[in-house]
Amino acid sequence: MAIRTETSDKWVRAFVGDTIVVESRRPLLFYEEAFPVPGYAFDPADVRTDLLSPSTGEPPTQPFFFLPKGPVGQWYDVVTDGRQIPHAAWTRSAPELEGRLILNWQPGVLDRWLEEDEEVHGHPRDPYKRVEALASSRRVTVSSGGVRLADTRDPVLLFETSLPTRFYVPRADVNLSALEPTDNSSACPYKGYTSQYWSVPGQPDLANVCWSYDEPYPAVGKIAGRIAFYNELVDIDVDGVREERPVSPFSRREYRPG
Repeated sequence: MAIRTETSDKWVRAFVGDTIVVESRRPLLFYEEAFPVPGYAFDPADVRTDLLSPSTGEPPTQPFFFLPKGPVGQWYDVVTDGRQIPHAAWTRSAPELEGRLILNWQPGVLDRWLEEDEEVHGHPRDPYKRVEALASSRRVTVSSGGVRLADTRDPVLLFETSLPTRFYVPRADVNLSALEPTDNSSACPYKGYTSQYWSVPGQPDLANVCWSYDEPYPAVGKIAGRIAFYNELVDIDVDGVREERPVSPFSRREYRPG
């Protein structure tokens, strides 16, 4: 599969504890075909290769979202500060990324990623993506299998380039009795860390179908405490008109967090 690349002007750093593992002022931004978010590939001169050790044992297969999307040339552990972090870096067997190192953005692998002096979570920010949260008075209902999951006239609509519009509903307008909380979590470079996920009991296809951010980033502060659903998985009516279920990368379970 073809990989699109471009050089970024961002100053990017990754840390384990206080140790800088990566520091680059010209990282290579790359886009895997049919995957929704970009990654960074680094010149080895910008990586503390003295902290890398070839991995032994079988590489991880989950969570798919944070792992390579094609053949790997070599896996590496990061060894520093008395810690050995297995399979934390790799090279991709792809001509577009020849000679580059890629490090894992999965929360809990490396401790911290910075773009300039701002911490970023989950994956690099895409320079071609815009995220905007707008208050609305449209009536939005959410249902599944005839069960009403939410009904509001006070949604916040979150518009994100290349993704379906998400409808963030006040918690008081969500039928929480039809949902059960899960221990799933995720991180978004545009919105922050989720505070809660919910599933519809007895419906595996609706696992972690909705989520909330209690403390989102200021740019999307209007969604704080509200609950949004995957449009791809439920029925949403806006002002009495049924929305067509969109098809996006998140239609595939392996691309959804968790």
